[in-house]
Amino acid sequence: MSTSARTNLRNRRAYVPSTALAKTLAFDDALMHVTLTDGRIISVPLIWFPVLHRATAEQRERYEIGAGGRSLHWPDLDEDISVANLLAGADDQFT
Repeated sequence: MSTSARTNLRNRRAYVPSTALAKTLAFDDALMHVTLTDGRIISVPLIWFPVLHRATAEQRERYEIGAGGRSLHWPDLDEDISVANLLAGADDQFT
């Protein structure tokens, strides 16, 4: 392999997504799991979101993904969470 070919291989970067968009949500007893369109899964504690934490499983399952995947909304609970804040490790209530 030539020197320039080795340099090109070393300089290649892994794919780094520039936009995080929600695709689906799932819940277990303690966590909310947000699957993103790029394949990542973000899991956050439900305790971070008191409204969701107190909600029934059926209420949690009635969500909408809005703004092209940038926001999560529960109309019955009047709860909104942005995907960007989940990635930053915060919820909308503390920003």
